[in-house]
Amino acid sequence: MSVAISAQKPHPFGTHNYSVGPASKRIVVSYGFWIFLLSDFIMFAGFFAAYAVLKDSVADGPRGRELFDVYIVAIETACLLLSSFTCGMATVAVALRNLVWTQIWLLVTGLLGLAFFVLEIHEFHELTQAGHGPQRSAFLSAFFTLVGCHGAHIIVGGLWLGTMMAQVWIKGFRETVIRRLMCFSLFWHALDIIWVAILTIVYLMGVIE
Repeated sequence: MSVAISAQKPHPFGTHNYSVGPASKRIVVSYGFWIFLLSDFIMFAGFFAAYAVLKDSVADGPRGRELFDVYIVAIETACLLLSSFTCGMATVAVALRNLVWTQIWLLVTGLLGLAFFVLEIHEFHELTQAGHGPQRSAFLSAFFTLVGCHGAHIIVGGLWLGTMMAQVWIKGFRETVIRRLMCFSLFWHALDIIWVAILTIVYLMGVIE
């Protein structure tokens, strides 16, 4: 009697299928987008490093504690962190295939992101009007570059969000649309992580120095 030998190998955490084949589209897209996010983190790490080196190069000008309005920054932070929550709720609505609540939560996310950006533009306008633009000192150059780059990402995210709302409305919950929404959610949460680092290193440490 011949004995059939299973090609399935034992796995310490249970049965595991070792069949060879291409990964699913969802895995490939997620992997590629994580690589993009990591490259973005590396870019911001360079900006943070430049800011850390130049934060004391004020050229006899004002320091952060003399310039930063902590109340405006607190409102900006509340808007962005709340938008991360609403973005998560949109992800839940997508999982439930609820079109109305998906659109509502995405819209609220976009409005909170817009409020954050308007406050940031107001902050930049006030600084430049007072003569504290990026050309004033190396410190301010590093500040405007770091914070401005994050603001540019918010604008890109907002445009992406509007595009996704249109695609959900027209195409519904197709697999391609769901994957794009997943990538958008990762991108938006990554911006929140970067903002928490900016809040801590630039604003809070700048005020208490």
